[in-house]
Amino acid sequence: MYKKPAKTPPLGWNSWDCFGAAVTEEQLKANADYMAKYLKPYGWEYIVCDIQWYEPTAGSNDYHPFAPLVLDGYGRLLPAENRFPSAAGDRGFAPIAEYCHRLGLKFGIHILRGVPREAVHKALPVKGTDFTCRDIAHPYSICSWNTDMYGLRDTPAAQSYYDSLFELYASWGVDFIKCDDICVTEFRQFDAPYSAAHEIEMIRRAIDRCGREMVLSLSPGPARLEDEPHLRAHADMWRLTGDFWDDWAQLHGMFEVCRRWQGKPGRGSWPDCDMLPLGRLSKNAPCHGEANRYTNFTKPEQVTMLTLWGVFKSPLMIGGNLPENDDWTRALLTNRAYLDMHRNAYGAREILCDEKNGKGTILWESCGKGCKYLAVFNTKDAENTVTVDLRTVLMPGTPYTVTEIWSGAVEKDVKNRLRTTIEPHGAKLFCFTE
Repeated sequence: MYKKPAKTPPLGWNSWDCFGAAVTEEQLKANADYMAKYLKPYGWEYIVCDIQWYEPTAGSNDYHPFAPLVLDGYGRLLPAENRFPSAAGDRGFAPIAEYCHRLGLKFGIHILRGVPREAVHKALPVKGTDFTCRDIAHPYSICSWNTDMYGLRDTPAAQSYYDSLFELYASWGVDFIKCDDICVTEFRQFDAPYSAAHEIEMIRRAIDRCGREMVLSLSPGPARLEDEPHLRAHADMWRLTGDFWDDWAQLHGMFEVCRRWQGKPGRGSWPDCDMLPLGRLSKNAPCHGEANRYTNFTKPEQVTMLTLWGVFKSPLMIGGNLPENDDWTRALLTNRAYLDMHRNAYGAREILCDEKNGKGTILWESCGKGCKYLAVFNTKDAENTVTVDLRTVLMPGTPYTVTEIWSGAVEKDVKNRLRTTIEPHGAKLFCFTE
């Protein structure tokens, strides 16, 4: 087992939900500035540039089939200089990574598994070998939603290509890799336990050899529970679903996902519920809703999302454009009591699902140092008053001080029962101390 760098679930920001395929250097730096000023004191640290940073023509959330890409002489993708001017002079992402590091943050990039089709068609050499990119590409291993890449064969030359990639990323100062089209793909090869398992293993070896610690996040989902041992052995994060957006039906579906995966987060490995579509989204084009919108989630639904992600211990990756956050959104992201639970609590489990036709009450519990947490979710379309029998989770007859983490409301001498009223699709998160 490799030395896992993410001892707690990673906290950061990813460019996809707000900028899609068209993010620029200026936008990355603006979000880094905001994080350093407002979020870093609370543990947020990753700035992640998502897909198509190597495509000069990217301008929205759409992919351009077979678009010309920016490559070096070894078939490795480079940042498009018209979007990332500091990459000029073969500097790649090093200047942006340095910018983040000076702010006390960490920098990450999105990659697709495999080798660019353009590099294959040009037969570019694989660095340090006598082979070309044609020799390592698997012609039937392709992504169904993006035309940029071929998957790789399971060969020493293919491993050399991945080694050369991560040698390059290490020279740039990359701290986080989101690898896409790898956790679940439509391609099956050689009865592998799941899609592209051999490429996950090659990437793991390449990171271990590159001389720089990097968090490895695998996408998209849904990951299969039976593959969890292999995922845990090779990655730090892996996606549990397809892309998650600001829609109540998707959010409600996450309760079943977290129920299946409860007990798995921990030991440096973090099943990932996907990004948090909070704040300003889809700035460049309509995507799962109107363009340039504020999240479609109501405030209670935003609280539900953060509460579920937090008690489950999913990584937290903000999707909205940070400089456009309102005060309410920033307050959610800087709630110290919530973030302390997310970082330090353990033993999370669902203890009640009392729903009829997908509407009702769901309870989760977890343990903290000298305290107990209880998350109460109302999945009804109307306000709901819930009475919880605390004797099932706490010492009967013992008086507790109860703090509701989102509001800060405190109630003392609570015994045996808790009665609370919750807004439609909302949640409350309680901390119990003696």
